[in-house]
Amino acid sequence: ARDGSFGGFYVKVQIIYYSDKQLVRYLLNIPILTKHKSKWTESQKLRAEIIFENYPELKKAYELAMELTDIYNARSIKDAARLKLARWFNEVEKLGADNFYTVIDTFKTHYDTILNFFVNRATNANAESFNAKVKAFRAQFRGVTDIPFFLYRLMKLCA
Repeated sequence: ARDGSFGGFYVKVQIIYYSDKQLVRYLLNIPILTKHKSKWTESQKLRAEIIFENYPELKKAYELAMELTDIYNARSIKDAARLKLARWFNEVEKLGADNFYTVIDTFKTHYDTILNFFVNRATNANAESFNAKVKAFRAQFRGVTDIPFFLYRLMKLCA
């Protein structure tokens, strides 16, 4: 740390030197890569700029991830979404990032089901939430031996 006077104010400046790994850990400590850049604070914008200058592949991967988010957030019809997703697949293949191939494989397996989201923007989130509650309830009692009684308790709990 260094002390000094600046314009009548007493200022304490702390200079920290980081190795590359330490710098990356520090910069990634704030979860900026999971937030849309429109929601970044000024300090997050600065950190992202530093990260993306040093790691251009990471910038491209971030942009692709946010592009996929934008496709889902846009109010578009099924055919327009199909076209946007096809273009996104092409961009991912150009990048050649192995991490995105898992996403592409999932899309290929469930393509029609995923595209149905764009018809009325409905998901199965309610069913998934209910399934999680049932699993938690079942785990609380360490398994189920009396199925009719379990269903009765479940009905009372969730009805």
